[in-house]
This record gives sequence, C-alpha cells and structure tokens, in this order.
Amino acid sequence: MLKDLITWYVGSLESGGYPLIALLMAIESSIVPLPSEFVIPPAAVLAHQKGTFSMVGIVIAGALGSWLGATVMYWAARLAGRPLVLKYGRYVLIPPEKVEAAEVWAKRFGPVGVFFSRLLPVVRHLIGIPAGIVRMNYGKYSLYTLVGSALWCAVLCWVGVMAGKDEQLMQGQLHRITLWVVGATVVLGLMYYFLVHRYMKAGPAAPPAAAGQPTPET
Repeated sequence: MLKDLITWYVGSLESGGYPLIALLMAIESSIVPLPSEFVIPPAAVLAHQKGTFSMVGIVIAGALGSWLGATVMYWAARLAGRPLVLKYGRYVLIPPEKVEAAEVWAKRFGPVGVFFSRLLPVVRHLIGIPAGIVRMNYGKYSLYTLVGSALWCAVLCWVGVMAGKDEQLMQGQLHRITLWVVGATVVLGLMYYFLVHRYMKAGPAAPPAAAGQPTPET
C-alpha cells in the first residue's frame, strides 16, 4: 500500500507541478495534519534525478503555500477572537488545551517564535491562532512565516536529495524508508521536546489583548 501511495503521489507531482506543492503545503500549514516531510522530499528527488523541478522552485512553492495556509489560520483566529476559537476549535481538531499551549509558547518567544515555529512539529500549524488572537502585526507575521518556511523547505529538499542517493531505496526496497523515518523522528522529536514541549506545559497564558492594553500590533 505504501508503494502504491508513493507511486500515486510522484505521478501527481509530475502532472500537478509547483501548484500542487503549494496547495499541499498550504494544507499542511492549516488544521489538517499533512506532514510537510511527505510533500517536499519526493519533489526534491524528482528535481535531482529527472530535472522535473528546480530546487529553488520547490522552496518558493513550498514557502508560498505555507504562507497561504498560515495566513488563513491567522485571519480566522483574528476575526473569530479567542472566545470563539476556544469554544468551537474542538470541532476542527483544535481543542482549547492546544490553543492555550500555543499561546504559552507564542507569549514566550514572541514574533521570532513564528519563524522557529516553521521548523518545529505540532506548533507549526498552531502558531497562527495565538498570533491572530493577539493581533500580531500581519506584516511581521508574514515575513517570519515566509523566511522560516523557506528554510524548512530547503532542509526538506536536502533530505530528499540525500534519500534520492540511496540506491536501494530508489530501486524499490521500501523497507529502507524505515531508516529515514527513524532518523527524522529522532531529530524532530528532540527539537519538539527541547523547544516546544517544555514551554507549552508551563501553564495557561493570560488572556491576550485585554481591554485598554496595547497589542503587539501597536
């Protein structure tokens, strides 16, 4: 089944091109748990082996797609407000505890946290919610999102090229994927623990943007 899924995705990439990469990365930056690790590396393999894409094009498409998805999350949270997000977020796979944990993390790291969030699991698709709730300056939010997303896509392109050089994997020995999955899981797991988990468990953040108080936008 895994081999069929990979075959289907690669075939879709060749026909869908950069718009498909951008679309999938936009989905990845929303509430849908679609791993970017599934989107970018196969495109990088095609770019390296067949010249179907350029690495720069993949990074640009991925970054723009991530920005688009992150923008939707930002404005949805900003227009809805904290009470509605906490009340109804659970119906779109964002329970209150996740929102509060993301608020804790965002409060600790501020606008720079938007940049680092693009490199980290879990918080990557949640950061737009607290940023929108506290009305973070949208220009800064967009800039940090684009730069962080471009860096992350570049890293994933490198991973794809390295995987493409694994001859046994490319010859269909898909059990070799285990080595790459284990390696990625260890690295991302450590990043998540040291940079996210410990801080998101620090307790609920104070309600942001209280009446009469300045917001990050001012």
